[in-house]
Amino acid sequence: MTLDPVHFDGIADLARQIRHEVDAEEHRDVAEETWANYLDPLYGDGGVVLEPLAEQRRSAAPIEELALQPSPFDTAHGLDSGTINPRTFKNGLVLDLAQAAMSATPSDLDLHRSRTVITSVHSNDATVRTNTDWRKWDAGFSRGRIVHTAPLARDQERVVHGLALYLAESHHAVQHAEAVDDLLLLDGPVYPKQLVNWADRHASVADLVTEEELVGEVLENYVRLVERFAEQDVPLAGFVKSPASQALVRALRDRGRPTPWASDAAFFTQVLERREFDGEDHQRLTDELTWTGWFTSTLGADGVFADAGELGVERELDAEAYEVAFFVVYDPRTDLVHKVELPCAFARDGDVRAAVERYVTSQVAAEAGPPKPVGKADELARIGAAEKGELVRKLEQSFDSQQDRNYDDERWE
Repeated sequence: MTLDPVHFDGIADLARQIRHEVDAEEHRDVAEETWANYLDPLYGDGGVVLEPLAEQRRSAAPIEELALQPSPFDTAHGLDSGTINPRTFKNGLVLDLAQAAMSATPSDLDLHRSRTVITSVHSNDATVRTNTDWRKWDAGFSRGRIVHTAPLARDQERVVHGLALYLAESHHAVQHAEAVDDLLLLDGPVYPKQLVNWADRHASVADLVTEEELVGEVLENYVRLVERFAEQDVPLAGFVKSPASQALVRALRDRGRPTPWASDAAFFTQVLERREFDGEDHQRLTDELTWTGWFTSTLGADGVFADAGELGVERELDAEAYEVAFFVVYDPRTDLVHKVELPCAFARDGDVRAAVERYVTSQVAAEAGPPKPVGKADELARIGAAEKGELVRKLEQSFDSQQDRNYDDERWE
């Protein structure tokens, strides 16, 4: 049975009882004041946690003109991982499978053909050991292995999912680093920041690394990736399609600032959105793309990855090289913000920052979404619903055990 009109009316009437004393324009005024007075720099308990890299600025350009700008890079590559999502089987195994793929623009069919596959498995049965060495198939274009995970977090499904995804992505990136000549864009942050959340049951990320060697393997891969690309003098960046962090909002709140935003993305949306009063209401202007200048950050997980002692992984470059720099771009057509990250090994060079900024803003203008290399990598790595179902059936046959389903699985199929 669906909702009748009377139900809709009742729900709407109930919602109207929620009073909201501050309107959106007042929120924008708070955002403007915060932008103008609190980010150059922003202090935390231990000192500066965010500051502009060069000048603090906002930029805007007509979308149609921006989309036609020539690329500063002759080639660009993207990287993404897709998974089947965590599955629990009746024999006690919790499993996820991820495949990573790299795209090239212009296309490189041999590179597109290559895959790195990680199957991560957890079992409460201490006698179960599933680790394997790398195996190759498809004439050597693809390879994969199975890893056994320890109970690192309160939600074991998060662990098998995260390790599968990060191991596949990082190993594929390291394996194919030499194929990248000008720019590599990861689909997501430049570091595996979800791992930091697993440290809530441990004294530090370094202790987490000591307990689970697979976490150390993931972190070391990303550190080596920064070092490898710095050696090649090729920028490595991350394109975060849907930033979900609240670290900036929390830091502002700790400074005593009003923070009426649900997330950092909501704050930057109000900073970058252009509006015009038409006599009755404020209307969003949609003809120009807007973006911030670059900031360096040690907020939240960014601070962990900039701290060698906290990370627990040996590094070859100066500590500053691993710090995260970012800028935020706002697309008024979709009313979405995207975050672009760059390790300071590359971001300290003004020419590199300018080239990455010019490339990404032009691509977002042209694609009305992620840059083409990121979109292509997403298509290559994605595992469709029908493929997921077939893979699960094959796993059930291999384990001689069915997936442990519940009522919601039946209800939502």
